[in-house]
Amino acid sequence: MSFPDHRPRRLRTTPAMRRLTAENRLAAAELVLPAFIREGLTEPHPISSMPGVVQHTTNSLKRAAAEAVDLGLGGIMLFGVPAVRDADGTASLDPDGVLNKAIRDVRAEVGDELVIMSDVCLDEFTDHGHCGVLDADGFVDNDRTLEIYARMAVAQADAGAHMLGPSGMMDGQIAVIRQALEEAGHNNTAVIAYAAKYASAFYGPFREAVDSQLKGDRRTYQMDSANRREALLEVELDLAEGADIVMVKPAMSYLDILADVAAMSPVPVAAYQISGEYSMIEAAAANGWIDRRAAITESVLGIRRAGANMVLTYWASELARWLNESR
Repeated sequence: MSFPDHRPRRLRTTPAMRRLTAENRLAAAELVLPAFIREGLTEPHPISSMPGVVQHTTNSLKRAAAEAVDLGLGGIMLFGVPAVRDADGTASLDPDGVLNKAIRDVRAEVGDELVIMSDVCLDEFTDHGHCGVLDADGFVDNDRTLEIYARMAVAQADAGAHMLGPSGMMDGQIAVIRQALEEAGHNNTAVIAYAAKYASAFYGPFREAVDSQLKGDRRTYQMDSANRREALLEVELDLAEGADIVMVKPAMSYLDILADVAAMSPVPVAAYQISGEYSMIEAAAANGWIDRRAAITESVLGIRRAGANMVLTYWASELARWLNESR
């Protein structure tokens, strides 16, 4: 049978009809807010390439976390920007360092009402901006880096993080971190694996957000954007090493990867709507080229439609407010 028996437009006739028959929906509980805290600030500092996003002070970060709870967000992902860096990123291990202190402060503020996630990576803490320590030839030393990741993970779990996000794409990082957590008694601390993280041109604004010292690129450890099957290998390895959640990053430019991972993963799948994706939409909206609210909503819904169970997005709080208003 065909037209006129089949008229798909019948299910699009009114907002109520479209709402009733929608295959995917957005909910605040599926959104995670990435947040930056910078050591030494007395006021929140706007990030010029990410309009509406700031480097937080302790007080403004606590307010953002409390607001996230009120809005019903699923989680907050914390990134720290230290005042002093060195070749080994040793500030990442300081119990009173910017990130570990922020974890404690946010945990004290919101307790278990919000999943507190933290970034287990050295790029914010090294004076060369790479995600690991360098050998004599300037190549990132995978196994020496893992030793530091293990200590970072325990420090962040000690500070009160519910979930750790190793984002450096070192081989074996999930296994090493899981073992270190178990040995330290943190058997309930979860790990969200940046399982398929690509070397992307869209990370630029994030580099400003963390005051990155990077020279060159990260193509020897982050994935090649030409590769699709390799992503499934990376996910399978992280699952075998004990990942509780797997992530695809970036999101919008890699929806095919996200769909592949969602189809095979036995654990929840996350996707990170990264800084460049955020900034492009904000810039186009600021120029009046697109409808800002509609574009934001559509972009996040597209990530959910591709298979993400949760989305890390800088619009998490704003989008949650819209969702709450439309109830």
